[in-house]
Amino acid sequence: MNSVPSSIANTLTVSDTQQLAVLERSGMIESRHLGAAVVLAPDGSEMRRLGNPDALIYPRSTLKPMQAIAVLRSGVTLTDEQLVLASASHTGSQRHQDVTESTLRAYGLSAADLRCPPDWPADSAARRAADAPTRQAMNCSGKHASFLAACVVNGWPLESYLESEHPLQVRIRETVVEFTGTEPAHEGTDGCGAPVFALSLVSLATAIQRIATARVESDLHAHALISAIRANAWGLDMPQVAEAMNALGIVAKRGAEGVLIAAAPNGTTVTLKILDGSIRPLLPVGLSLLVEAGALDADAVAAVLESTTEKVLGRGLPVGALRFELSEDSGAVGG
Repeated sequence: MNSVPSSIANTLTVSDTQQLAVLERSGMIESRHLGAAVVLAPDGSEMRRLGNPDALIYPRSTLKPMQAIAVLRSGVTLTDEQLVLASASHTGSQRHQDVTESTLRAYGLSAADLRCPPDWPADSAARRAADAPTRQAMNCSGKHASFLAACVVNGWPLESYLESEHPLQVRIRETVVEFTGTEPAHEGTDGCGAPVFALSLVSLATAIQRIATARVESDLHAHALISAIRANAWGLDMPQVAEAMNALGIVAKRGAEGVLIAAAPNGTTVTLKILDGSIRPLLPVGLSLLVEAGALDADAVAAVLESTTEKVLGRGLPVGALRFELSEDSGAVGG
C-alpha cells in the first residue's frame, strides 16, 4: 500500500465530522449529512466548531475570490459584471456567456484561448439552444477569461496559464497565503484545470472574512470584488444562492464537493464541508449557523430556505423536509 504524504495526512475523515443535516420522509429520517464547519465572530475569533475544521479540504470554487483579487492585482481592469464572473461558478446562461466573451474581447482574445474544458450549460434555456459543449459555457469560463486578461496585461504566456510555475499562478498562491495566513499543505488540480490548494476550513474562513469585510482603505481590490458581487449576485452561483444573497445581504458561494462560504453583513463568517460532497444541505446548514450566531434574522432565513431548499415529495406532494439538525456535540467554543 502506498503511504500518504505527511503534508496531506490530515484530510477530513468520518471521525472529523458530525451530523449537520437530515432528510426526513414520512416521519422517518432517511438520510443524514455529516460534515465539519467553523463560525467566526466579526472580530475573527472562533464562535463555534463543528467536527474538526482544522482538517484539510479542497476549497474548490470557494477559492475564486482570492483568484479574482490576484487578477486585479496583476493590473487587469474589469467591469463589475466581468469581475463577478471572474469569481463565479455560473450556469452558462447566455448572459453569463456574453459577459465572459466581453472580457475576452476587451483583451484581444477569443474563446479559443480558454483552457477550461468544454461543457454544456447548466442553464436550461441555454442548454436547449446549444448545439455542442463550449468552453465559454463551462462554469469557470469567466475566471479563465480573467486569467488570460492578466497574461495579456503582463506579457505572460497564454498557453501555459494554468501551470503552477506560471507567474499568474505564483501570484495567486501568494494571495492565498496572504489572506489565509497559512501555506497551503498540498496542491491539486481543480475540475477546470487550475491549481487548487488544500486548506483547513478555519484558514478558508479567515480569508473569506477578510475579503468580505474589506474597506477601500484596507484593500481596494477586495473591496471592489465584494461591492461588485453584492450588486450582481445573479452572476456568482446558482439562482438559489443569488436569492439568499439578495434577501439576506450575505456574501455566499458554493464549491464542488460540498463546500460553502458565507459572510453575514456584520462580518460573522461560516465555512463548511459536507463529507460526501453533497451540495443540497449547504444553504440550510450555513444559513442556520448564521442565525444561531445572531448574525441573521430567523424569519428571513426561514423564508429563503422555504423557496431554495430541495423539496421532499411523494406523489408530487410534500411528505418530509431537509433540515439543519446537529448531532449531540454542538461544537460551541467556550460553551
